[in-house]
Amino acid sequence: MKAAVVRSFAEPLVIEERPVPTPAGHQVLVRMETSGLCHTDIHAAQGDWPVKPSPPFVPGHEGIGTVQAAGDRVSRLRVGDRVAIPWLGEACGHCDHCVSGWETLCLQQQNSGYSVDGSHAEYALAHGSYAVPVPDGIDPLDAAPLTCAGVTTYKAVKLSGVRPGTRALVSGIGGLGHLALQYARIFGAETIAVDVTDEKLALARELGADHVIDARVQNVAEEAQRLGGADAAISLAVSNESFGAAYGALRRGGTLVLVALPAEGTWELPVFDMVLNGTKVVGSIVGTREDLAEVFRLHLLGRTRVVREVRRLDDINSSIDEVLNGKVAGRLVFDLR
Repeated sequence: MKAAVVRSFAEPLVIEERPVPTPAGHQVLVRMETSGLCHTDIHAAQGDWPVKPSPPFVPGHEGIGTVQAAGDRVSRLRVGDRVAIPWLGEACGHCDHCVSGWETLCLQQQNSGYSVDGSHAEYALAHGSYAVPVPDGIDPLDAAPLTCAGVTTYKAVKLSGVRPGTRALVSGIGGLGHLALQYARIFGAETIAVDVTDEKLALARELGADHVIDARVQNVAEEAQRLGGADAAISLAVSNESFGAAYGALRRGGTLVLVALPAEGTWELPVFDMVLNGTKVVGSIVGTREDLAEVFRLHLLGRTRVVREVRRLDDINSSIDEVLNGKVAGRLVFDLR
């Protein structure tokens, strides 16, 4: 099978031939149809984060495909089922996080395309209990971005406390942000979209943003405060400057949800301001299997639109360059069919 492999953090990915793997007892073998390119794949390939994957490995955690074979301990999936391979490859299933609905915080979790091989390949293995069924009627090219970009922003909007009558700011209208904006609208919020490119600002307007702020020429905090301030800000742009601007946009009692992960990994918080204004800063990482099932149901109902461009797996290195150079309005998806 063809696979995109990280051989070294200092070198481009290599397209190579590998044997088709055989599923163990709890695994399914999935023939990949599509696989979305997430910025996390780029961080993984470049070894940007403190906990690094171990080369050689196959990145990818927005994988959609059909089950071709199953181990003898798999009971909920059958050959022919279409499934998603998400970031949460598996968890222990019995710690306090797993049993209380926070399986994404499990300390023993394995992550697709990071600690175990992922979906940027013609075939991939997945845990039979953690691969999520994809409803009939969803285009696999749409389902791939929903598997990470969708569920990540859906969870962040949930965590922010957004509800009808509140005001939500989305910082960064890209692969994640264009979906976050739609979820904030689904939850009933007045929305403020922030970006630094004409194309993405136009996309925000097209998707129904109530207000649009061009951070190149406007002061984000001042403009948001002029509107009354944000009850919630979802920070998706990968820069500390954008974090500070989103925090400054909060009204008293507001919540900043951090999703983006800059390579530098630190950001100073204004303690006196936080205490006096009762603001909150929380982190949000992806979502659970149930969150992803909800994301798929919303899309099937026609509530969301996925903005994506299609590439071939052979073009993975040039696709990474496109993302890093800000040339992609939504999400890039590899068509493996």
